[in-house]
Amino acid sequence: MFYILTMREKFLDYLELEKRYSPHTINSYRKDLDDFYSFYLKTEGSENIDKADKKVIRNFIVELSENNISKRSINRKLSTLRSFYLFLLKLGEIAISPVETVSSLKFYGEKQIPMSQEEMELLQDGVLNNIDNLLEKCIVEVLYQTGIRKAELCGLIFESVNLEVHQLKILGKGNKERYIPISEDLANLLLNYLQVRKPQEEFKSYFFVNKKGKKLTEKFVYVVVNKYLSLVTSKQKKSPHILRHSFATHVLDNGAEISKVKEILGHSSLASTQVYTNANIEQLKKVFNQAHPRAVKKEEL
Repeated sequence: MFYILTMREKFLDYLELEKRYSPHTINSYRKDLDDFYSFYLKTEGSENIDKADKKVIRNFIVELSENNISKRSINRKLSTLRSFYLFLLKLGEIAISPVETVSSLKFYGEKQIPMSQEEMELLQDGVLNNIDNLLEKCIVEVLYQTGIRKAELCGLIFESVNLEVHQLKILGKGNKERYIPISEDLANLLLNYLQVRKPQEEFKSYFFVNKKGKKLTEKFVYVVVNKYLSLVTSKQKKSPHILRHSFATHVLDNGAEISKVKEILGHSSLASTQVYTNANIEQLKKVFNQAHPRAVKKEEL
C-alpha cells in the first residue's frame, strides 16, 4: 500500500508542478484514484493497482454503472486512470497500460439551454434590483457579466479586482491568468459590496466572503444562482455554468468576435467556444429573411 500511495502522490505532484493543474482538478484526480483503489482492494483482495488488467478496468466500469454513476463521470474516471497508468508507463513501473484498449462510454450530452436575453433582463432589472443582499447580487451579476466559472469566483483574490480600471484578473485552469473587463455598473456594485464585506483574518485575501467572513464554497454559489434563476425561468438547468453559457451566447449573438470570447472564457481551444455559437431558430429565420437570395427575391415580388 505504501508503494502505491507513494506513486499516487508522485503522480499528483506531477499534475501540480509539471502540468500546473488547479487544486480543484487535482482533488478530482485524487478522488477518482481513491475510488478505483477501494474497488480493486474489495474485488481483487490486493493493494497493488499497478497489477490491474483490462478485465478489472471493465469490471470497475460495470460497478460504476450499476451504482447509477453518470456516463460523463465514468468517462472522467477512465481519463484519470489513463493519465495515471501512462505516468507509470513513462516511469517504467509497468509494461502496458490496462486502460490502453478500453474505450470511453458513448453518450449524448444533455442539452445546455442558456437563459434568454429577456429572462436575464427580467432577472437583472426586476428581481436583483429589489434585493438588499449585495453578496448574492454580486454573485449572479459577476457570473453573468464576465462568464467566469464558479470556482474562479470563489477563488477571486482581493488584489485581482481593479475597480479603477474596471478589470478582473482571473486565475483559471492550469493556473493560467487572464484579464476580463467589467462594466462601470458592475464596478460600482462591487464597490458597494466592499462597504459591507467583513472577512475573517485568514480569509481577507479573498474578494468574496460569506456572512461569517469565510471564503465562498461552490455549493453556496450554486444554491444562490439556482434560487434566483428559478424566479425567472422554468428551464431545468439553473446553475452557475448556465450563466457562463448565457454570457457567451449573448455576447456572440450581439456581434462579439469568437476569438475574443475564447480569451475571456479562458478556453484553451476555439472548439470549446464554438459550442456557444448555435443560433436559435428565430435568429436563423431573421438571417434567412434578410440575406438569403430566395427570401430577398420573394420580398421584391
